[in-house]
Amino acid sequence: MGKGGKDKGGKGKGKDKGKASKGKGKPGGKKGGKGKGGGKKGGGKKGAAKVVIEPHRHEGAFVSKGKDDSLVTRNLVPGESVYGEKRLVAEVEGEEKVEYRVWNPFRSKLGAGIVGGIESCPVKPGAKVLYLGGASGTTVSHVSDMVGPEGVVYAVEFSHRSGRDLTNMAKRRPNIVPIVEDARQPQRYRMLIGMVDCIFSDVAQPDQARIVCHNASFFLKNGGGVMISIKASCVDSTASPEVVFAAEIDKLRKEGVKPKEQLTLEPYHRDHALVIGIYRAAKKKKE
Repeated sequence: MGKGGKDKGGKGKGKDKGKASKGKGKPGGKKGGKGKGGGKKGGGKKGAAKVVIEPHRHEGAFVSKGKDDSLVTRNLVPGESVYGEKRLVAEVEGEEKVEYRVWNPFRSKLGAGIVGGIESCPVKPGAKVLYLGGASGTTVSHVSDMVGPEGVVYAVEFSHRSGRDLTNMAKRRPNIVPIVEDARQPQRYRMLIGMVDCIFSDVAQPDQARIVCHNASFFLKNGGGVMISIKASCVDSTASPEVVFAAEIDKLRKEGVKPKEQLTLEPYHRDHALVIGIYRAAKKKKE
C-alpha cells in the first residue's frame, strides 16, 4: 500500500508541474518503464532510430547523419568508450553491425579542425603518427580509430598523471604506443619510434615550433605531414593572436616546414589555430 501511495503522489506532482511533464509521461507509459530505461543505457535507443553513417572526405573519419550531424570514427574496440563519449551502431551492407564513436570538437583540436574544414589531413588509415602532447588520450583514441589496425600512433606525454590514463587506454588499443617522456628531448625515446608519416602536436608550450621541428628531424620522413595546434596566449599573451600565429608559421618555415594552410579553431577553442604543413629535410642536392 505504501508504494501505491508514493506512485499516486508522483502522479500528482507531475500534473501540478504542467502539461509538458504530462506529455512526456504519456509515451513513456505506452512503451513501458523498463523499455525506456533500457534505451537510455544504449540498448533500446539504437534500435529505434536508424543511424546513417557516411564517409567524410578525410579518410578514416565519418559523419553520422541525423537531427544534428556529428563527426564520428569507427571504434577500434567495440563496446568501449574512452572518455564517456556517445557510441552509435550502424548496419553496413555486407558486414555485421559496426560501432562508431562520436568525436566532440570541443574536446579535441584535431576534431575541431576536421569539423572546421581543413583541406588536407595527413592522419589517415595505415599512417604512422607521432602525437606530441597526448594528454589522457581523448584525441589519441580517435587518431587510433582513424589509422586503424595497420597504422601506429606514438603518443608522447610529459605529465605522469595524464600519462597513466594514456597508458591504461593504450592497453586496450594495440596500435597506440604510449611514451611518458619530455617532447623537448626526442633522443630519450628515439629507440621506441621508427620513421613516421605525420606529426601532430598539441603541447601548448612557448617554443612549440622548435619542439616539433626537433622531433621532425629525428622521426619524420621527407614530405611528411606536420599538424600543429597553436594556442596564442601560451606563446605570447601580450600580442594579438594573428601576430602570434604569423610569427610561429615563420619559425616553422625557417626550420624546413612548408606551411600549406592555417585554420582558426574558433567556436570550439578560443584563440587557437591549426597549422598544417609539409616537412622537407634541409639538405637538398644542388646540381
